[in-house]
Amino acid sequence: MTILETTFYGNPVWRWFLALGLLISVWFVLRVLLRIVIARLRGFVARTPGRLDDLLVDLLEKTRFLFILVLALYAGSLVLSLPSAAKTALRTLFILALLLQAGYWGNGLVAFFTSRFVKRKLKEDAAVATSLAALGFLAKFVIWAIVVLIALDIMGIDITALIAGLGIGGIAIALAVQNILSDLFASLSILVDKPFVIGDFIVVGDLMGTVERIGLKTTRLRSLSGEQIIFSNSDLLGSRVRNYKRMYERRIAFSLGVTYDTGADLLEQIPKMIEEIISAQPNVRFDRCHFKSFGDFALIIETVYYMLIPDYTAYMDTQQAINLAIARRFEEEGIQFAYPTQTIYLTRSGSSEDE
Repeated sequence: MTILETTFYGNPVWRWFLALGLLISVWFVLRVLLRIVIARLRGFVARTPGRLDDLLVDLLEKTRFLFILVLALYAGSLVLSLPSAAKTALRTLFILALLLQAGYWGNGLVAFFTSRFVKRKLKEDAAVATSLAALGFLAKFVIWAIVVLIALDIMGIDITALIAGLGIGGIAIALAVQNILSDLFASLSILVDKPFVIGDFIVVGDLMGTVERIGLKTTRLRSLSGEQIIFSNSDLLGSRVRNYKRMYERRIAFSLGVTYDTGADLLEQIPKMIEEIISAQPNVRFDRCHFKSFGDFALIIETVYYMLIPDYTAYMDTQQAINLAIARRFEEEGIQFAYPTQTIYLTRSGSSEDE
């Protein structure tokens, strides 16, 4: 009897080598085949605008190493004569791996369609995009909950008793994670009431930024200086939030000062000049312009107007145009802008006879 014919755990040694070779071969072939298919499909995707090929590539990329390994192990075990308990254990392991992989594929499927719909709806209706993102998360949660319950059932765990036990222990868990649950319900409140949605520019206290993501526990903003600001949903919901994206029009008030040597007739004409300049700007509604007060070193002119669009860049462009037009008009009329000055009067004491 040769070494290869020696029986080891009920199988000749050559069968163990055959099983090992089959395991390595199946694993290697599946890995190489998967990479080739993904590479070919990527090239095909680049030339075609269809969605199905994009989805197929995305799902194939989510195929896990563990699933391929368990599949190769199960294939190698088919050439062996194993006890029924070992066969049952391997079959259970294969089903669990397949179930786990199905969870990843389902998660990828939801993420693929959710991201597509959110990008499409974000420009049309940011509120709908925010709700779709939340529904996508709930769909992923449901998928993994089903995967876990089926896996527990396959392993022989009584799910009914487990759910009953969770119901009793849920009270203690809820008390332990009340802060997390508070953020969770705050997130649901934000999604339902929609005080802001993805893409809105909001101000909370002295912090401001554009809403990037509304999660179950936190909401993330991108500030004007570039950094990400993270708020817990419960704190955010309890704060006073100013939503500038929903501003219908912007009120602007500014003042300027002219020198005290400006004549009364010319001073009377200044509000009319400024009104003409502002009324000539697009997307603007003039409100008022008045000689407001006598300042320490200037005669103060106060002006108020409204921007009919909320965009901040449009407001700054308009204000710049107004400032330049006022500067040119004042230069033409010989009106001087005031700046901080002091006039000191000196008197000499004593009479001329004492000199």
